Amino acid sequence: MAGHSKWANIKHRKTKQDAVKGKIFTKLIREITVAAKQSQDLSTNSKLRLAIDKALAQNMTRDTIDRAIKRGSGEDANNHMEEIFYEGYGTNGVAILVHCLTDNRNRTAGDVRHIFTKHGGNLGTSGSVSYLFKQSGIICFPPENNEDKIMQVALDAGAEDIISRDDGSVEVLTAPENFVKIKTAMEKSGLVAAAAEISMLASIQVPLDKEASVKVMELIDALEELDDVQNVYSNANISEDAL
Repeated sequence: MAGHSKWANIKHRKTKQDAVKGKIFTKLIREITVAAKQSQDLSTNSKLRLAIDKALAQNMTRDTIDRAIKRGSGEDANNHMEEIFYEGYGTNGVAILVHCLTDNRNRTAGDVRHIFTKHGGNLGTSGSVSYLFKQSGIICFPPENNEDKIMQVALDAGAEDIISRDDGSVEVLTAPENFVKIKTAMEKSGLVAAAAEISMLASIQVPLDKEASVKVMELIDALEELDDVQNVYSNANISEDAL
């Protein structure tokens, strides 16, 4: 969710994620499988490298990761995963972009449409909200890190922007193609990120009060619980009271 501290969002999600570890593994395996379709060379396939890093951070075994790569490489004839984005609107016209990996388009479209309708939103047409989002690498550092060091290392490595949040957290924004290089430079400098991902950031945000924030968060949570949904992005500026 854009508009507020990424660190606040991480804390909000952590307990929920710990409770559904098995589902997270399923999503990560799908992400690795689809990324491996492009190439198995980690030096050129940053998408696969990032997916593997995320899986290792969740303590997924190398054997499980290798099997997912094998499926994506075409060695598993039964693998037909494809990447799809659905677009829609939530409370107060909040734009929502839903990233899915699926082997059944009809099932996924029906499930996503049902969740939008159930939570007072509606599914839009292709292109209805995607123009509001830009793909960007984001590396988040929790409060009490050395902000000057983060800024120096990030800018020297070629970061596009550094955002200092009111809660003391710092976010480094990168071009997608430079994400791995900059993330590696930060790690070599001893800077440990709370989260690092290639995300979709909104160009404009919709400020929400507590009630509207809760409704949007419930919609996003319900979408994320679908097996075929990998990520949900929005331009909601969530109320801190709601978090």
